[in-house]
Amino acid sequence: MDSFASLKNLRQEKFDQFKLDLNVKKLTKDICKLTDQQLLIAWNENNLNQYASLIAVGGFGRAELFPYSDVDILVLISDNLTDTQLSEINPQIESFITRCWDLGLEIGSSVRTTQECLQEAAADITVRTSLLESRWIGGNKKNYKKFLSEYDLAMDAKAFYQAKLLELRQRHHRYNDTPYSLEPNCKESPGGLRDLQVILWMTKAAKLGNSFADLHKKGLLTKHEALTINRNLTFLKTLRTQLHLVAKRRQDVLVFDLQTQLAEAFGLESEPGTRASEKIMKRYYWAAKAVTQLNEILLQNIEAILFPKESRRTRPVSEYFVEKQGLLDIIDPLLFEKQPEQILRAFLLLTKTSGVKGFSTQILRGLYNARSLMNASWRKNPENRQCFLEIIKQPDGVTQAFRLMNQTSVLGRYLPAFRKIVGQMQHDLFHVYTVDQHILMVLRNVRRFSVVEHTHEFPFCSQLAANYDKPWILVLAALFHDIAKGRGGDHSILGKTDAKSFAKDHGLNKEDTDLLVWLVAEHLTMSQIAQKQDISDPDVIQAFAKRIKNERYLTGLYLLTVADVRGTSPKVWNAWKGKLLEDLYRLTLRVLGGGKHDLNSELELNQSEAKKILRLYGLQSDAHENLWKQLDIPFFLRHEPSDIAWLTRHLYGRVNHDEPIVRARLSPVGEGLQVAVYVKDQPDLFARICSYFDQQGFSILDARIHTTQHGYALDTFQISGTNLLREGGHYRDIIQLVEHGLSETLKIAAPLITASKGRLSRQSRSFPIQPRVSLRADERGQYFVLSISANDRTGLLYAIAKILAEHSISLHTARINTLGERVEDVFLLDGKNLSKDTKIQVELETEILEALAV
Repeated sequence: MDSFASLKNLRQEKFDQFKLDLNVKKLTKDICKLTDQQLLIAWNENNLNQYASLIAVGGFGRAELFPYSDVDILVLISDNLTDTQLSEINPQIESFITRCWDLGLEIGSSVRTTQECLQEAAADITVRTSLLESRWIGGNKKNYKKFLSEYDLAMDAKAFYQAKLLELRQRHHRYNDTPYSLEPNCKESPGGLRDLQVILWMTKAAKLGNSFADLHKKGLLTKHEALTINRNLTFLKTLRTQLHLVAKRRQDVLVFDLQTQLAEAFGLESEPGTRASEKIMKRYYWAAKAVTQLNEILLQNIEAILFPKESRRTRPVSEYFVEKQGLLDIIDPLLFEKQPEQILRAFLLLTKTSGVKGFSTQILRGLYNARSLMNASWRKNPENRQCFLEIIKQPDGVTQAFRLMNQTSVLGRYLPAFRKIVGQMQHDLFHVYTVDQHILMVLRNVRRFSVVEHTHEFPFCSQLAANYDKPWILVLAALFHDIAKGRGGDHSILGKTDAKSFAKDHGLNKEDTDLLVWLVAEHLTMSQIAQKQDISDPDVIQAFAKRIKNERYLTGLYLLTVADVRGTSPKVWNAWKGKLLEDLYRLTLRVLGGGKHDLNSELELNQSEAKKILRLYGLQSDAHENLWKQLDIPFFLRHEPSDIAWLTRHLYGRVNHDEPIVRARLSPVGEGLQVAVYVKDQPDLFARICSYFDQQGFSILDARIHTTQHGYALDTFQISGTNLLREGGHYRDIIQLVEHGLSETLKIAAPLITASKGRLSRQSRSFPIQPRVSLRADERGQYFVLSISANDRTGLLYAIAKILAEHSISLHTARINTLGERVEDVFLLDGKNLSKDTKIQVELETEILEALAV
């Protein structure tokens, strides 16, 4: 058997043994020993002992290799070698590296002298860190000791601490400063293995210790904290090892499609109402939470040792609290155990004290030690209830306070309903956070509307928030809107009950209670109407206005809705959805103010505004007439004056044009393009347009289909796609591509191709959605509303459009709503064919269901 196969078999034996005993410490060391042995075989074959040293660095350097981790080595060359000697050993080094690969070792190698190592370390904190954990494997040991001595002399522990702290903060920011994403990286995310490694790098550089046991001896950790951190360290290492073995490659992201296998590797099984994957992820989140808390304690303690003079400066804040180096601290370490009512007072002071950015180690420890006192009687204490409301009503620091409350488990102990959703996963494929983290994101978004530095993000929302009385009710609504998820039943109704109990317990008056409860119960309504119904229809606006009591309720619901949609996932929010919500808000506000949806006045207003815009382009006063006399009233009601003017400019002289006209521009509402198509109407037109956009990698966000009096289709589309994100300002090229490509496609009377079933994403494969189709006539019987819900995939919209074309069913509007990996599309269909025979309705639903099936 060759060495490659031998190493593979030996590693597999170690993997099999680990599956039996789950001893991760033994496994990582055993893999390391096997790797050392193979490296030495290659090293000794090439006679490098005299002039060089074989050094393990990084994770390999600390004698810890996970199943598919990188093997990083340094070939340390003596500094005093002559050019002749260097030329002699270079081929030997190349031969050694080649031999390593032949033996099955996927190494990352560098070849440097001691001086070169020091230069690289001074310039790059990553190199400096990697060398910090170096370990001699073979070769010239004297050379290695010289390197250690000089590296040690060059190490500046204070500078190293500051550099690693900055690096840690930047890394956390890349992962949205939360361990609670649904697919976290168990190594790099906040609360992951890297956080614990950073601490040990800092303490090793400062000669404070090489393990958490050492840090306990030095007084940086209590005995309980050391036990807790080691327990979670072992769990995270075991988790990462199992993840590698399940994936059969290096894999650090806990992706959906591996979570169930990972749970099974831990012996966890699904139960009614709880998946095995949820169990393992909940364990991970609790471990990451503990690591995050303990990491903060250790960072502060290390800083206090490295910067002793600065850490002693204090400023009194109240009778029991002081400010120390930008952190709130307590004078008496036992304060919370003696006076539990001071627990929430600490969070209130955090929001009220300028310059304070967090809690000291003493407060973090005090909160942990007082956790048993945060019980039912503590929650019912009137002083605590008043303090909690005060925190919510503060003008600044509320988001920070609530995040810290969650990190320290105080929020879950004060609100038991919140504790139930900490670390709870969401399987709807458009939320990217756990329930608790989503709630805190929505709370943050509500608060940002009132922060001056963020008014540029959503100016209209900031304007409304600035004039909203009692904005703290929106904070409470954010806190309760999803708090009942996972209990079974409608979480809006269950959350409404929780909010009502909270309001009663905290003495809210009837007016504020009614608003809070209503916002929680209705928090999904506005987005559903904006995204699934035709808001240009006066009846839709009237029906929505009846659900809204007054302007205060409407504004509160609008602000909560924008914050909620933004808090799900970066993929879900877009400018088009923002425009739909804002339009719905403004139209409803007009009705609530007593204004009627007067079709004639709105028609005249839109036409008048469009004419003003046209005059700016120098068009004759009657230039629009030939086109406009072919358009009916709904066209002018469904389009903005600027859209009407844009379409008129390009079409007024070509009303009876024989060939297709396609025009595109950057979308007026934000990212993406607005595309207009003007062509003689044809039954399969929508399907052919969908086919083109699909082939070019564009997604349709909205489609407005109109047929003129003389039989031309005048359709407008809002599209988006990765092609629009090219660097260098090439959007003009993309516009030309769309205009030319779609025109040419429509000139060719080609038959529709069979719609192929595109591949589902890995998330969709892990959490398949049962496709749903609903076809119903509207109240007036003029149109049929087709609603679909399914996993998203390429070609899906074309498949639906093709079926409609085959049944000769005309499309009036299409509202394409993509929620992460799920689509919820609504089509308004012409009812002529559908109303003739219910058999056609059943056939249509059946065919679409077949097209949606995975």
